[in-house]
Amino acid sequence: MSTPVLATPAADVGHADKGGPTLGQRLTSFMPLIALVALLAALSIADPDFLTQRSLTAVVRTSAPLVVLAVGATLVVLCGGIDLSIAALTSLSTVFFALWLPDLGGLTTLAVIAATACIGAVQGLTHVLLRIPSFIVTLGGMSIFSAVALVISDAGPVRITDRAATEWLTLYVGGYVPMAFVVAVIVVAAIALVLRLTPIQSWITATGYSEPAARLAGTPVDLVKVAAFTVSGACAGLASVMLVSRNFSGSPTMADNLLLPAVAAIVVGGTAITGGHGSVWRSLVGALVITLLRVGLPIVGVPSAWEQILYGAIIVAAVALTLDRSKVLIIK
Repeated sequence: MSTPVLATPAADVGHADKGGPTLGQRLTSFMPLIALVALLAALSIADPDFLTQRSLTAVVRTSAPLVVLAVGATLVVLCGGIDLSIAALTSLSTVFFALWLPDLGGLTTLAVIAATACIGAVQGLTHVLLRIPSFIVTLGGMSIFSAVALVISDAGPVRITDRAATEWLTLYVGGYVPMAFVVAVIVVAAIALVLRLTPIQSWITATGYSEPAARLAGTPVDLVKVAAFTVSGACAGLASVMLVSRNFSGSPTMADNLLLPAVAAIVVGGTAITGGHGSVWRSLVGALVITLLRVGLPIVGVPSAWEQILYGAIIVAAVALTLDRSKVLIIK
């Protein structure tokens, strides 16, 4: 059963456009950047050596896989869905990469991304054709991908001896900026450009805001959803290549700890969990905030065991701030 929505969203949108965004809405749109700057300031106070080229380079390099994962999943969230399988699919992809590398060589990266894009498309088709909630589809996918990764890897890491295929991701642009982060920013920019220059952005916004109204307006809702899952799967494949370039192996659990940070990055970036509002650029900022938290917690003496508690609190707080309650008649 679809979530109940108000029957007159168009009137609300028109009114908002006429009067312009309120001060509160403007402030909320800048909250991710404000949080990023405040966090940088707090960490520099806690450790004066934190704001060095070496530390910041390590932060952006660490954030690259999380940025790619979060940006891909953001499209699904903007459509009003959720993709819980991204971390498990990324782990499975690292195993694919390690197993396929001896035969495919330099083509392994493209093969992995193509394979994960197809897997994402299958999940999207399952969601729209069988009318199964995306939460259930991707929860099942998460379990399946984790199990397959364990089976084909014999429940252990698969070492990579030929590092030439991922060596380009370990380079630095200008001697300072990690290539992995540059690639992540390029992915964000490419997705943002496609959204801006095509009707896809309005289709995604309409689908996330009110799916029944979008269908009545002629929006290809099912196609939009499948495309969003496809891009999310492809991003999981690219993130796996970034992880392999750092760890020189594939592992069935390598990315399992990235699911909560990715979801946190999306909601911290200001994307409404109910869909229809947000952007991939905001998820990029959200991923940087989450990475700074992961790096900064040990600096201020917070035990690593508290990370999951912090992520949970961040997700609840961010959803409370970004949830569009005018869309939902009943909160369950």
